Amino acid sequence: MLARVAWEAVNKQERTYTILRDRIQAGAYAPRTRLNIEALARELGVSPIPVREALRRLEAEGWVYFKPNVGAIVAPVDATTWEQAMVALAILEGAATAAAQPNLRRSDLARLRKIAAEMEAVDTRADPFRFSSLNRELHATIVARCPNGYLLELLNQTYLRLDRVRSTMFVYLPQRSEEAVQEHARLIALLHGGAPEEVEQYARWHKMQTLAAYQAIHVAKDKVLAARRRSPSRAVAAAEPRAAAADTPA
Repeated sequence: MLARVAWEAVNKQERTYTILRDRIQAGAYAPRTRLNIEALARELGVSPIPVREALRRLEAEGWVYFKPNVGAIVAPVDATTWEQAMVALAILEGAATAAAQPNLRRSDLARLRKIAAEMEAVDTRADPFRFSSLNRELHATIVARCPNGYLLELLNQTYLRLDRVRSTMFVYLPQRSEEAVQEHARLIALLHGGAPEEVEQYARWHKMQTLAAYQAIHVAKDKVLAARRRSPSRAVAAAEPRAAAADTPA
């Protein structure tokens, strides 16, 4: 009886953790959203204890943080850390893709082509999460044939660090999906008959294109913000001569 109670408690905690983590990764809880323990407990049909334990686990993994007198808050994305992780991912995935190439079977290539065709048919503006899921499935199918277990371990660790942004990337970069479809077609062709060095170089370049698109968006936003910051001073400068003219005796 005690064992059954303990097992049910573990199941509730694991289920609660999984739901909260998946919501954060999917963008359902935006960065800096407050997570009310009591409200979540009522919604999920559990006591506050498994919610609190799940949030502490998510805190240890960097998904949330606790603020005094406020409670649990979804952690903001650290852009610098994400960009550094993306560079690491490009290197690791390029190496894993090249190492997997000799071990890919005809059935693997057929599956890759099928996934690529599904990605081309998906309307990323209507369903970006489906596109993202297919994108991950395509790359997972390739690297699954990599014989280097340590390389795969490093790759999976990097995937976990990037999960929150990667799962929503095509929401913010819809134009990137069209480019990715074309790049996947080229990558599959190289996997079928390209040299290992060319496969690794292209796979790495393909991943870096997402980073470049992300950085371009931020550069454009920074320019807009800078222009907005300058515009009030220009308005003030333009108003001063008019005010001076108004004060000048006729």
